[in-house]
Amino acid sequence: MKRTIFLLMACLLPAIVFAQRALVLQTDFGLKDGAVAAMKGVAFGVSPALPVFDLTHEIPPYNIWEAAYRLYQTAAYWPAGTVFVSVIDPGVGSSRKSVVLKTKSGHYFVTPDNGTLTLVAEHLGLDAIREIDESRNRLPGSGQSYTFHGRDVYAYTGARLAAGKIPFDSVGPRLPDSVVAIPYQKAQVSGNKILGNIPILDVQYGNVWTNIGEKELNLLNIQYGDILKISIYNGTAFRYQGTMPFVTTFSAVSPGNLLAYTNSLLQLSIAVNEDSFADKYQIGSGAEWRIEVEKVKKAR
Repeated sequence: MKRTIFLLMACLLPAIVFAQRALVLQTDFGLKDGAVAAMKGVAFGVSPALPVFDLTHEIPPYNIWEAAYRLYQTAAYWPAGTVFVSVIDPGVGSSRKSVVLKTKSGHYFVTPDNGTLTLVAEHLGLDAIREIDESRNRLPGSGQSYTFHGRDVYAYTGARLAAGKIPFDSVGPRLPDSVVAIPYQKAQVSGNKILGNIPILDVQYGNVWTNIGEKELNLLNIQYGDILKISIYNGTAFRYQGTMPFVTTFSAVSPGNLLAYTNSLLQLSIAVNEDSFADKYQIGSGAEWRIEVEKVKKAR
């Protein structure tokens, strides 16, 4: 009898393990206090076996755009079924909706619908979006807490969804298939120029990343070895103009020299070898930052 029970448990264990999806957390809380630990404690309380990972907790305070970009940057590298909880929520307690988005890629995003979903909805596809019903999906005993939805609503709902305690349909009522979206300059060719956005900085090194990809570069027949003219604007304010070679790697130019290259997301980026382009030229990032690219000299 004991052997039969053991064999039955051995057969069921893989199914139990693989029923657990990963839970990935992103906030602007930092790690100086116990906020992130409280969210992880809630997840542990839902399921001690639930694998919980950190995307980042260093989003600049209230920076919804950067939160949107970090989700886009990382989500596609996680398996379908992964649940992301993203809490950059300057409107906590207001009328903004708390939602769970399911993308066509099969990923789930638990977050306030405040612009955080702009890029994953666009790039991974919007399959369905549901508003969190807090009467059913809220940490028990937290009803009098109004300013920590990251712990009480998002971590709790995300953990239950990832642990298989609730199906997506039980999150709450389905909403129209749209999200609050932050406007920005999408990559496009206009005449002999490529227009694009500077969504983020490679913050460790000060390199400037754009949303300009292979499609746009090919349309203007831009190849490695070409010389590019780069113009940068913050809204309508002119901030930088210069020329630089388009090369495969940093070592193609001497330290201190400018270069354009393709980053890890296969998008055009610009840098100073062994220095910070962003610091040197006072360049930032976000939905309002724009870039123009023009080929001025072909490769030899």
